[in-house]
Amino acid sequence: MTANNRFSPSWLTGLSTEEVAHQQKVGLKNTAPENITKTNGRIIKDNVLTLFNLFNFIIAVCLALVHSYSNIAFLSIIILNICIGIAQEIHAKNLVEELSLVTMPKAMVVRDGKETAVRVEDLVLDDVILFDGGKQICIDATLLHGEVEVNESLLTGEADTVLKRPGDLLLSGSFVVSGKCYARAEHVGIDNYAAKIAHEVKKYKAVNSRLLRSMRKVTRFTGFFIVPLGILLFLDAFFLRGDALSPSVVSTSAGLLGMLPKGLVLLISVTLASGVIKLSKKKILVQELFALESLAYVDVLCLDKTGTLTEGKMSVRDVYQAEETPLPVPFEELIGSFLQNSDDNNATFLALKNHFILNNQLSAVHKVPFSSQRKWSSMTFDGVGSLVLGAPDRLADRPLPANITKEERAGVRVLMAGFTKEAITDEKLPTLAPVAFIAITDPVRKNAVETLAFFEREGVDIKIISGDNPLTVAAIAKTARSCHRHVRLPD
Repeated sequence: MTANNRFSPSWLTGLSTEEVAHQQKVGLKNTAPENITKTNGRIIKDNVLTLFNLFNFIIAVCLALVHSYSNIAFLSIIILNICIGIAQEIHAKNLVEELSLVTMPKAMVVRDGKETAVRVEDLVLDDVILFDGGKQICIDATLLHGEVEVNESLLTGEADTVLKRPGDLLLSGSFVVSGKCYARAEHVGIDNYAAKIAHEVKKYKAVNSRLLRSMRKVTRFTGFFIVPLGILLFLDAFFLRGDALSPSVVSTSAGLLGMLPKGLVLLISVTLASGVIKLSKKKILVQELFALESLAYVDVLCLDKTGTLTEGKMSVRDVYQAEETPLPVPFEELIGSFLQNSDDNNATFLALKNHFILNNQLSAVHKVPFSSQRKWSSMTFDGVGSLVLGAPDRLADRPLPANITKEERAGVRVLMAGFTKEAITDEKLPTLAPVAFIAITDPVRKNAVETLAFFEREGVDIKIISGDNPLTVAAIAKTARSCHRHVRLPD
């Protein structure tokens, strides 16, 4: 796409056939990144070609040369250990290679003024793509025309929908919940956000395992002595004691095999393999056996509050209206029109819409949507003023009433509704008069108590990371930690 039409309404025509061909020729095509996982050959090599295995195989060869086949049974332990490691790593590798945040096979693009379905791999940089409700955003793109609400939970873990307007970036891997838009492809291939995440997951990293390091130290230490000691043992048996060749080799092998902890190696492999099997039943992927060991060293676990400690099913419990603040219209009419005209669709607003009666009594002339950075949203009504809804610590310029502070200390989430006669058109807020405080409850998960108790017994510290009021978060955490599992949790 040329510089002249880059900022024109190009969503009407999109790229031409010649422009698409040019982008493909210069390598600006949405090709999938190469697999960077370990190959099957590398996995087999890493599990077979070890110093520990080498010593054992040399001893087995020596026993075979003197026809002492019954004494080679120890080799079955080595082979079993190798097979466990290879099978687990190849299985994990195959699963990792199938990981992908983008599952949409085709995309609707605008080319030569026509909408055409093409494979996601055939998209090129600057392609104009149509996204509508239920479709996955398959490539990083800048919104050109229209508005959509997207779910970015695969990328951020947050289930709340995000409103996107012209100029906003749509991240690959997210889903369009509602709306319709045209967007320009900004990244292709590995440069896409979802591709970068998947690439990092697939990247092979050496395991930092204390068990593995200890076993290697033992093997290296043994390696300094096993060869000269083996020679001395053989010379002692063959020349000094006068044993025949076969008994000399057998007795020497018996002494050397005692220096190689085969049973310990097998015990570690079987233990880790059983742990991997248990985790796989819970749909947890472990790339290497010794990676499981890292779980034993976890001493701090960070959790979110909403949807993790709590069920994420919010409901309005009480509404405390401020009697000393006069309003030009009743509060129920004001909040009803606010919610009716709001584009926000997260769990909090759904709880508000289920509690208040929506109406179209007032005409909204400007809206500032909610964001987790601002922690508030506003709406200006024609001839009335502006209503702002958000966190009290962001809106209030004075200490909160005692009953509201008490609610927060009890673990109840509180929203403040503030009013001003001024129009709010940007993120700068004027002084607000508090008109109401809305108490919202979110039940603690029934298994949260048992889960937190388990981590406490294991010596793992729990840290709650949340954008809510610290008093509310502390109260919820205290409730989840202190309640007995047979006690009914609060609604």
